[in-house]
Amino acid sequence: MAPRLLDSFLRRWHRMLGLRIQSPPSWYKDRVREELRERRTATTRIHTLSETSDVFFSILRARYDGFPVRTLPPFVAYRHTMVYAYMLGKYTLRWGFYRVVAVLCRAPSVVCEVVNPGKDDNLRQVALRHQIDPEVFKRMGRRVRMIWPLLP
Repeated sequence: MAPRLLDSFLRRWHRMLGLRIQSPPSWYKDRVREELRERRTATTRIHTLSETSDVFFSILRARYDGFPVRTLPPFVAYRHTMVYAYMLGKYTLRWGFYRVVAVLCRAPSVVCEVVNPGKDDNLRQVALRHQIDPEVFKRMGRRVRMIWPLLP
């Protein structure tokens, strides 16, 4: 895939996710460092793929939010296709999960989040950020988690 075409697609995808711009700008650098640390400790192939996709996502998010912290390696199909595919699946599924749970909870606004919904504390934090009852959101999130496909 041509670099410009890939960048255009990823930019549109990032816009679709509608994530909030984080503050302070150092937040982006901290996320990339944290993801790189987690990638170095990955022991299995799937864990390495997952953590690599997290690194790519953190770098892309920083760039598209206007705080470029690093550049991605040039796209090489045999090395990066799985990383991009996994990243797109993982974060789109998370985004969809939160939107569905928010609708089921009759949230007052659209919820655009991609933090790991497999952790109850993340469900609580998302609920609080969006003025949703945390217990109701957590209970509904647990129900939806039983049927919603999420990638590790």
